Amino acid sequence: MVSAAEMLSVAAFLEGNHAQAFPSFGSERMGAPVVAFCRLDNKEIRLREPVMTPDALIVQDPTLLHQVDLFKGLDTRGYLLINSRRSYRDLGLGDYVKKFPPHHICTVAATEWAMEYVGRPLPNVALLGAFAAVTRRVTIDSVTAAVRRKFPGKLGGGNAAAATKAYNTIRTN
Repeated sequence: MVSAAEMLSVAAFLEGNHAQAFPSFGSERMGAPVVAFCRLDNKEIRLREPVMTPDALIVQDPTLLHQVDLFKGLDTRGYLLINSRRSYRDLGLGDYVKKFPPHHICTVAATEWAMEYVGRPLPNVALLGAFAAVTRRVTIDSVTAAVRRKFPGKLGGGNAAAATKAYNTIRTN
């Protein structure tokens, strides 16, 4: 299984940047939440420790919002992307997100777009398209190129379309 963090790191490399992607597993059981990290920089990354203060948080499973301390360490100048058709207010995050600058938090119908373009409920690539739109840390061209490298053929094309849909939807809002 290729993680969104891995594809994001490939997109950064394609732009001539440096990146690290790595998962972090807690109590390992089937169905347990998995956390993955990606560091991006324009210079060599020598740090090899866990990410404690992320600049961005991408939540693929919104059912975890009130079960796990997902926001620990996220600075309110950072970015928050949540896989949901519902607004962050409807998700019960109204007071928390008031601390963020405008356009630093958004919900993304990533699972819906994955179903439309890929035929499976795999939201990670659509969320990367949204990440590119919101943060501008990588371009959508690099994201789609990274996706096509990892998933050649029809699967890559569908995922690239889902990422582009998310990117264009965010950029026009």
